[in-house]
Amino acid sequence: MKREKSLYCLLREKILNKKVTVGVIGLGYVGLPISIEFAKKGFNTIGFDIDKHKIKKLMRDRKSYIMDVCSQDIAYLVNKNVFRATTDFALLRKVDVCIICVPTPWSKTKQPDISKIIEATHTLLKYIHTPLLVILESTTYPGTTEEILVQSFLKRKLIVGEEIFVCFSPERIDPGNKEFKFSNIPKVISGKTKKCLNLGKLLYSQVVEKVYTVSSLATAEMVKLLENSFRFINIGFINEFAMLCKKMNIDVWEVIRASSTKPFGYMPFYPGPGIGGECIPADPLYLAWKAKISGFEPRMIDLASQINFYMPTYIIDRIFEVLNNFKKSIKGSKILICGITYKKDVSDTRESPALEIMEKLFYLGAKISYIDPYVKSIKIKDKILISKGVNTNFSKYDLVVICTEHSIFDYEKIRKEAPLIFDARGVYKNSYENIVKL
Repeated sequence: MKREKSLYCLLREKILNKKVTVGVIGLGYVGLPISIEFAKKGFNTIGFDIDKHKIKKLMRDRKSYIMDVCSQDIAYLVNKNVFRATTDFALLRKVDVCIICVPTPWSKTKQPDISKIIEATHTLLKYIHTPLLVILESTTYPGTTEEILVQSFLKRKLIVGEEIFVCFSPERIDPGNKEFKFSNIPKVISGKTKKCLNLGKLLYSQVVEKVYTVSSLATAEMVKLLENSFRFINIGFINEFAMLCKKMNIDVWEVIRASSTKPFGYMPFYPGPGIGGECIPADPLYLAWKAKISGFEPRMIDLASQINFYMPTYIIDRIFEVLNNFKKSIKGSKILICGITYKKDVSDTRESPALEIMEKLFYLGAKISYIDPYVKSIKIKDKILISKGVNTNFSKYDLVVICTEHSIFDYEKIRKEAPLIFDARGVYKNSYENIVKL
């Protein structure tokens, strides 16, 4: 009598033959690029999101709302019927693989907010079936995959590793990076069991050049926190170093350029008006929170947090100083903010320090305008501001503040026209009478 194949073997064969349907919950800066990459590699892919505007943009307009995803790819894959986006989560019944890419922000009460992971898990449970490979990509604290996903499946009497296969793989998406995309960034992954890990590795190996496995779910969860805490702490250090250089009347940017000539034992980080994006401000705080409830005080993260979140206030203090030195009051001054996204050449304003700076300036009575080709309008204190054009006349402003160093800006034009510039990003290497550097 012929023995029936196990659910593990059936799913493994379907992955190898690209016969699985991949579902991705959350079509943001992580989920959409992942969805498109799987579809481009020949996998039938369904993207799920609660945002109807995103779905209409993708399915009706065939347009991308993320710079790293090409609208032509969207149109081609939708027309080819290998990718679809929907708000109908009942279609989860049709998927063989479910990748969860929902946001995990830091709550107003300074606690990790994993409510979206919990919601996604509860939604998935409504349409649960076997076999199914579930991979969490959302950044979170160690223990989340076990406590939320694995335990939820066990309560349903599902055998993890035989019927349901659970993995965690930290997302590694760098918005605006033209060199490193989803497919050529090494993927770290772990699974609840060896079979879980084997399936997760096999799946990602179909679309990613290199997959690196680690021994446990908690280890994989910790990887992302180390990566971003490393950046968070070093940014905090260089921000403090910049303030020290200002006290000693030394150009921090020149120091960094000189230090960068060392071919070993050093890598450059750069000061700025603060930190932004979804990951860098929140991820180290997830780690700090978990550390504290585990009885450990993460002093370096706490100190870096104090410095990084102080930077917008420091920028305001410097603006006060710059204007006063030129016999101008901040109240009533016409101030133009150049760049309001959290990093250069992207359209993402999440947690952008420029927005906090604009709000503080607005409160202090400054007449605020901004220029950012990636953000057409922004709401500041119940007031809608419209971006100025890149060819605006900079001479009509009392002060131009460079908060985000977009490549599209004509910095020579700004230098020649603006009567006064505060360069918070180090775009000007030389010294000029009308430019004050961070």
